[in-house]
Amino acid sequence: MNIKNLVHRLLPFWMILAFTVSSNGQNTTDSTAKQQGQIIDRVVAVVGSNAILESDIENQYVNYRLQMGISGSAQGMRCKILEDILFQKLMVAQAEVDSLTVDDEQVNGELERRLSGFINQFGSQDKLEKYYGKTIAEIKMELHDIVKEQMLAQQEQQNIVKDVMVTPSEIRDYFKSLPEDSIPVIKTEYVIRQIVKNPPISVEEKLRVKEKLLDLRKRILNGESFSTMAILYSEDPGSAKKGGELGFYGRGQLYPEFEAVAFKLKPGEISDIVETKAGYHIIQMIDRKGDFINVRHILLVPKVSPQDLVKARNILDSVAQLIRADSITFDEAVEKFSDDENKNNGGYLINPYTGGTSFEGEQLDPQVSFTIQKMKPGEISNPVPMKTEEDQKDAYRLLYLESKTKPHKANMKDDYARIQQWALQHKQMQVINDWINEKAKKTYIRIIDDYKTCNFTHRWTNDK
Repeated sequence: MNIKNLVHRLLPFWMILAFTVSSNGQNTTDSTAKQQGQIIDRVVAVVGSNAILESDIENQYVNYRLQMGISGSAQGMRCKILEDILFQKLMVAQAEVDSLTVDDEQVNGELERRLSGFINQFGSQDKLEKYYGKTIAEIKMELHDIVKEQMLAQQEQQNIVKDVMVTPSEIRDYFKSLPEDSIPVIKTEYVIRQIVKNPPISVEEKLRVKEKLLDLRKRILNGESFSTMAILYSEDPGSAKKGGELGFYGRGQLYPEFEAVAFKLKPGEISDIVETKAGYHIIQMIDRKGDFINVRHILLVPKVSPQDLVKARNILDSVAQLIRADSITFDEAVEKFSDDENKNNGGYLINPYTGGTSFEGEQLDPQVSFTIQKMKPGEISNPVPMKTEEDQKDAYRLLYLESKTKPHKANMKDDYARIQQWALQHKQMQVINDWINEKAKKTYIRIIDDYKTCNFTHRWTNDK
């Protein structure tokens, strides 16, 4: 199994690379080639001074066949993969000409982010290492240059399109060029604002939680099982059922206060109480491998008192009445009463999928969706219970439905910003295509005869 195929999972298709080093150090081949005794690891193309091996293509082809299925002919997919890699290599060559750089700190940070994702997918670092027959250090070493190349290519692509803009006339022309039957239908979208009242947690409650956690720590130090205590008492739903075990994480992936303590622990050692935004923890080191740690923890979360929750609800109820009576505007109420961080942007809910303020129904929190279904644009809700996003504390909020669209075919009047983005992406792709055609003429590129019959989108060589 080729460990470097791991890289493709978190990248867009054109950035995917397949590689040739397998878990036993041998060149990988697909099952058919093995059965026929063929050697597929040959150079099929050269871009500048960089070679593209047939095993690069085969490994990626096998991955897609196993994970996603292949539509169309097998050779057609191999041709598509080759063209994507040609594009990648061409951008890296230009990045070197443009003196673009990626330092080791950036590469290592990206490596740790990806490896953490892979470890979570496999369930543990041990399973990942066993599957590929390599230590985490060996995997990082093999992936380092590949990830660096990908990051350089990403920089170069951004460099190519950084000055691309679209004028109003280009946006209109783009929309007019779309065939009628290809204009997408825009689903119902909502723009929602909120005022949040986040009751404080009392000093008495914080002391109560700390005392309980200290008692659990004492019991563990006296011989009781940390795992059992975590199953019985931890309020982290993700890890409690696993005895508090988190699995392997790298630096920068946990709460800073948690990390600062956890990375200093020795195997089996138990920390003092650690406070984070989630609550209060005690931590036990299980194992450390390089820059990754696997720990257990017990989390106890201080609770907002029922009295403070009622007080928050009553405050918001009064605020809603003031807004409905036009005694205060919603903007003024957000600024004066909201405890949420988004008060600085007028209380708008931000769509995590798009970064904008519009939501389709399925993108909304179920409780929010249930509430606004009964509302008309311009209406404000009664106080609605909620959990704060970062620390999952009980709170209340008022929801204001600013706008609600009906399902419709995209049009310039209602969907100008969306069409503008489509037009920009279309123009960026044209610029990239022109760039490829121009650079391919000036770059040494050779492709073996077996792949010259490919129906490439671009003309990569001047061979006839």
